[in-house]
Amino acid sequence: MKNRFILRNIKCTLIGIGLCFILSFQLKVAAQDSVRISLLTCSPGTEIYALFGHTALRYENKKSGMDLVFNYGMFDFNAPNFIWRYIKGETDYQLGITDYFYFGKEYAMRNSSVYQQILNLLPEEKEALFNILEKNYQPENRVYRYNFFYDNCATRPRDRIEESIQGTVKYRENNSVQTFRDIIHEFTAVNPWAEFGIDLCLGSNADKPIDYRLKMFAPFYLRDALTGAKIKTKDGKQRILVSDAQEVVSSVKKEANSFYPSPLLTAWILFMIVLLTTFCGYRKQKMFWGIDVVLFAMAGIAGGIIAFLVCFSEHPAVSPNYLLFVFHPLHLLYLPFMVWKGRKKVKDPYHLVNLIVLTLFIAFFYLLPQKINLAVVPLALCLWIRSMSYVFLTYKKNK
Repeated sequence: MKNRFILRNIKCTLIGIGLCFILSFQLKVAAQDSVRISLLTCSPGTEIYALFGHTALRYENKKSGMDLVFNYGMFDFNAPNFIWRYIKGETDYQLGITDYFYFGKEYAMRNSSVYQQILNLLPEEKEALFNILEKNYQPENRVYRYNFFYDNCATRPRDRIEESIQGTVKYRENNSVQTFRDIIHEFTAVNPWAEFGIDLCLGSNADKPIDYRLKMFAPFYLRDALTGAKIKTKDGKQRILVSDAQEVVSSVKKEANSFYPSPLLTAWILFMIVLLTTFCGYRKQKMFWGIDVVLFAMAGIAGGIIAFLVCFSEHPAVSPNYLLFVFHPLHLLYLPFMVWKGRKKVKDPYHLVNLIVLTLFIAFFYLLPQKINLAVVPLALCLWIRSMSYVFLTYKKNK
């Protein structure tokens, strides 16, 4: 009887422990079922840093009332030496947490749409993702070295999602042949001057074909990749990654009104002015060296920026840059000697070398492994005409 009583107590205890375990598990599952994690994709803004859109992660917990946005695109513009560090490619971004109410209001005020893709994650995957984000937000982890193509506000959320999933993600692949520059041009088409400036800074590495995963550096390419993506578990089962998608902040489309001429039109207007000035100078046997000061100084300054990026910057895809054949710092460094020789009307081998280099560049620029912005052509012609005029005038004088 005593043994039977002991066995009965042990049995009841085990049943109680089992019921507690099941109840605890059910409560945990119920708590996780009240959690929803989504990828937010924000449409481009008017500022140059917002031209490509933005990506963030939204964490909703209906039970606790939490509705947070984890944003890897935070930076401090007032940080010491921000501009200098940005040019060198040493910009530090950080993970920030914002209440979704204020996040949505901010983008509504910007007149930018926000698209939400609800992630089809298991309860344990939601918990794992939240723990990863929470760990990333620790003061010692939240700051990271920003890299526009390889480690930015779009690639970080993607990588964190992949870390939390029990399996692998099979994205909907975009196999069209594209380069980093092609994708950049899609988003800078509304701002030709920003596109021109970016084209000057990017070198030939930006024109190499990239795979579908590298294309996800652009937020809307990441959004497209998640649409139709599937999670493949170790046992071979599959489920969709995005269970639902919706536009949570709507924008009002406005017609773009630009009162500024495009870089290409501006460059051709400058070319016509230089051409007419050079023609008049040739007829009057005058150098008009003042225009050379402006042209070669501007070309030298642009070349100095390009040369700095090529030699010292950590920015990706800025080296090599074949625009150094047209714009280089030697134009600026040699300018005092150029002016002195121009006023004396003596032969200057610098102009002869520049004429040869620019002739080859203009004739064969389309064969270079770098896509050249068309506005560069009339600018190169301006320098070419001035060097040609100098060579002809000094040759004629000496003859």
